[in-house]
Amino acid sequence: MSTTQTSSSHGKLIVAVIAAALVVVLALVSAFIWPGWALNKGDEASTQGTTTSQGASQDASEPTTPSIDAVALPDDASELLKAMPDSVLNFARTKADASTSWSGASPVEEYTLTYSTGKDGQDITLKVAQWSQSEDAQSQYDNLTGAMTGKELGGGNVKVSGEATGAYSAKTDPDDETKAIAVWRNDTVVFQATGAKDSVQRFYQQFPL
Repeated sequence: MSTTQTSSSHGKLIVAVIAAALVVVLALVSAFIWPGWALNKGDEASTQGTTTSQGASQDASEPTTPSIDAVALPDDASELLKAMPDSVLNFARTKADASTSWSGASPVEEYTLTYSTGKDGQDITLKVAQWSQSEDAQSQYDNLTGAMTGKELGGGNVKVSGEATGAYSAKTDPDDETKAIAVWRNDTVVFQATGAKDSVQRFYQQFPL
């Protein structure tokens, strides 16, 4: 091969290397100018997470602390009653009384509580009862959810430390779709929250038990 041919080939190689380098530089610049360009399928979850975060931000526009004080529990309150939170988001406990609504199911103890935002039409009525055996609590849960015939709003398992300890179901009131009922069981305790649909949905999802 002649010297002229060698120089020519060397020159072409240099040009090719420079062209390849320019392509890489342009690609990197493009990734910064159009951020979505550089995303791969693995980032789809991140995109979905952003959407969820935006939804959470919208929910965050709702008050998260009560504007009224919670009513104190009696000095002789049971451990179950003491476990009921003073507030859930902007709902404060305004009433807590012994109840016999579910006496036919023979709970060990039962209470009816009211949680309020201080605004008309937003009160939540919460019934809670405990049994000595989880099987009895499950039977009451099944009876309550079996009687719920409205539009489904949510349902699934109740988990504590990653283990399923019960289940929950939320549906609209069949007689008034602006209202809802949520029932959930956590081991030997059963809860039932009723009230305006929006209030019930916010309340039961944030209830700590």
